[in-house]
Amino acid sequence: MRQNIVDSATQGISAPAVESDRSSREAVVSVRGLTKIFKDFWGRPKARAVDGVDFDVYRGEVFGLLGPNGSGKSTTVKMLLGLLYPTRGHIEVFGHSPRHVASKARIGYLPEESYLYRFLDSRETLDFFGNLFELPADERRRRTAQLLEMVGLSQTQTRAVGEFSKGMQRRIGLAQALINDPDLVILDEPTAGLDPIGCREVKDLIIALARRGKTVLLSSHLLADVEDVCDRVVIYYGGRIQAMGALSELLANREALRITTPPLSRETLGKVMELIRADVEESKVKIDNPTQNLESYFLEVVRKARESAAETSGATANNVIADYLRPGGDDQRAAPEKILERFVRPTEPMAAPAKPVAAEPAANAGRLAALTQPAAPAPASVPAAPATERKDALDSVNLSQANEKLSKLLGGARDKTEGS
Repeated sequence: MRQNIVDSATQGISAPAVESDRSSREAVVSVRGLTKIFKDFWGRPKARAVDGVDFDVYRGEVFGLLGPNGSGKSTTVKMLLGLLYPTRGHIEVFGHSPRHVASKARIGYLPEESYLYRFLDSRETLDFFGNLFELPADERRRRTAQLLEMVGLSQTQTRAVGEFSKGMQRRIGLAQALINDPDLVILDEPTAGLDPIGCREVKDLIIALARRGKTVLLSSHLLADVEDVCDRVVIYYGGRIQAMGALSELLANREALRITTPPLSRETLGKVMELIRADVEESKVKIDNPTQNLESYFLEVVRKARESAAETSGATANNVIADYLRPGGDDQRAAPEKILERFVRPTEPMAAPAKPVAAEPAANAGRLAALTQPAAPAPASVPAAPATERKDALDSVNLSQANEKLSKLLGGARDKTEGS
């Protein structure tokens, strides 16, 4: 999917349309009566972070978690990932418990803070995470190149991640969350630290993922970003859901009506106002020019600067989505076996033990006898002995020499003792 910045700036930003493939209402995440109570050292209730929460997240939709700090959003996300156990309630992810190993391989997660190995560069970071999912080496290289191009870090592949700014760390963090082509993408503050261009690119990516049938769970404090991409939202406060529904329903103002037309002549406008005044008080009627938001204006200015060949040393991107994330990209490719699946696979019967090899007692007995007998020098005319016999003889000589040295040391020590 290619989304040109010009389109975003000139046509405005709109939430993704609910497509026909979403009508099946397949629940990817199902939560019922979810409650989490944190306790102190003595087991006494300390904080009720989440209190009796119910909601469903369906396949192919972008679902937003909103609320002030400490309202329970991050706690809910951690329970969905199986990182925290709920005190009460029921959670299903892909029809299984959040602790189901196979289901975890279908999830991509971008935490609020990116925890990366600071001495690895961008390519090594993505290769490391791809290897965790046992992607073939060729596939890891292909996806790494596409993701770095998509997030605008193709020019900084050799820089260590620890040298990145926060915005660049968010970009590489988003790339690692998509390396396994997940079916459920959980994003916690994905646009934090990004410039307006990066924010627009992330929102375009979220919309593209939803159109491909993937499910996106978005937690953000930037309400404008949520409004641009989310189909439905829940608003938390005090650990409870205070409002839930489609944005088109929650934000609609039923007490007012807006009519947008091309510029009208003064005569036509006068006739329209006469008709309106017949039913509505003139003080309640407002006529003004529609305005675009600041983001659209900013992107338009940047577009013009790019067209004038202005140079920049910052992060850049071509507004393209990785090929394997596009509809029909790699859907037909057989998924490789996951590492974690090996631990839940039924144990295979052990193979029959190999036939024991007969021991060689004669060789061992001969060697022991050689070690206990003083070594005799071999005649010069005797032909060379086999390798095994030469080694036994050498061991015997070494042992004899060691005995002689030890005798001399003990004898010297005894003479000194008697002399004193």
